[in-house]
Amino acid sequence: MRFDPWNPDFVAHPYGVYADLRREAPVSFFEPTGQWLVARHADVNALLRDRRLGRAYLHVATHEEFGKEPEPEFQEPFWRVIRAGMLDVEPPVHTRLRRLVSRAFTPRMVESLRPRVRAIAEGLVDAYVEKGGGDLIAEVAEPLPVTVIAEMLGIPDADRHLLRPWSADICGMYELNPSEQAQHTAVRAASEFAAYLKELARERGRRPGDDLISALAAIDELTEDELVGTCVLLLNAGHEATVNVTGNGWWSLFRNPGELARLRADRGLLPTAVEELMRWDTPLQMFERWVLEDIEVGGVAIPRGVEVALLFGSANRDPEVFDDPDRLDVGRADNPHISFGAGIHFCLGAPLARIELIESFGALLDRAPKLELRREPAWKPGYVIRGLESLDLSVS
Repeated sequence: MRFDPWNPDFVAHPYGVYADLRREAPVSFFEPTGQWLVARHADVNALLRDRRLGRAYLHVATHEEFGKEPEPEFQEPFWRVIRAGMLDVEPPVHTRLRRLVSRAFTPRMVESLRPRVRAIAEGLVDAYVEKGGGDLIAEVAEPLPVTVIAEMLGIPDADRHLLRPWSADICGMYELNPSEQAQHTAVRAASEFAAYLKELARERGRRPGDDLISALAAIDELTEDELVGTCVLLLNAGHEATVNVTGNGWWSLFRNPGELARLRADRGLLPTAVEELMRWDTPLQMFERWVLEDIEVGGVAIPRGVEVALLFGSANRDPEVFDDPDRLDVGRADNPHISFGAGIHFCLGAPLARIELIESFGALLDRAPKLELRREPAWKPGYVIRGLESLDLSVS
């Protein structure tokens, strides 16, 4: 099998292909998307920190100068939202946005959420156990981070059912060569979410509450578009990874029953187990960056104006960095995985994601000690953001 992100068999089992790439073609051109694939940990880690690359290029060149067609006009509402968030901009705009948002998203504030995250997780797990199980993703993995981010932002209870569909539709644009239908769906979702957030932010500007939107609305240096882009990013990045680490992680544990037994016997392993589950079956398989100046990677010249595809899933299984990388080890102490990225775009929400995952896995281990797999799960068709369709379990 070769690298083929549209092949369901590859999406389900990419790691053998990654091993071939690291060994035989660690830097290779992928014609279908016009990208350079980068497979080794050292190269991926270095390029994430290299300021000669960027998530965007419009701050240094036009589409035409990079040999690209301008985006279709119908996509404009989508990109207006996305390019107002810090992930898709570069310094000095990125520096300013991250500094402003960090003022309202401090480590102390995030840690203060732990009791509430634990209570939400325990409530979801108790309801799940009461039903005798079901789809763990729909009933525990998805509602937990959506509820947490909704409470942080101050989204009213009655509107929270809108968030997960909006996020899923927006993220469809990040897959490789998305269909035209997926593009239109993403544009509609971004437009609806932006209009909703603008109205809510204006209301919070008039009547502030104890929530993140109120805090952001009080920052004069943050434009309305930047506030919207920040909130959209916090929702998407703040729960997509957590949902997929939960689903992928439990599926990984069921395939490695000895490690699940270790974790059941020693809850002290939870922090290292969460890091290992993020490494072993990475939720974000690929992270793309534009080459702003000519570079050389692994002896291969890559010119300005092209895109590199950093293969996180491959980097996290690199034997040059990880001992016995294909073995799941919930006690792995030395674990420099890059699932949260690196450099200036390192995930701002990583501390919150870790809290959510530790509390979620802990609640399931404590309150549902006899979880069993009812049927082997299927993977969603997406490759970049990789997760299961569902995970059907029983609780006996």
